[in-house]
Amino acid sequence: MKSPIILIAMGNRLRDIRKKKAMTQEDVADKAGIVVSQVGRIERGKLNPSISTIFVIALAMDIEPKDLFDFDELFVKKKSEGKKKK
Repeated sequence: MKSPIILIAMGNRLRDIRKKKAMTQEDVADKAGIVVSQVGRIERGKLNPSISTIFVIALAMDIEPKDLFDFDELFVKKKSEGKKKK
């Protein structure tokens, strides 16, 4: 089953922030108290994390939970694609 685009976008955002902070998936998992495979599945858009998981990941990365949802370019791209089809 194909992952919903919102999960892929959030996963990409998580990966981008993690790399900018020079953190590994293991670092995030250890600090968040989750298993490393869960971080990987979230980053690949294969897992829809709970609100509590999003919160502990954000705390582990020293960011606001809302930062994981800052992917406006996704919606701008979708809107511009819709205009081209008309």
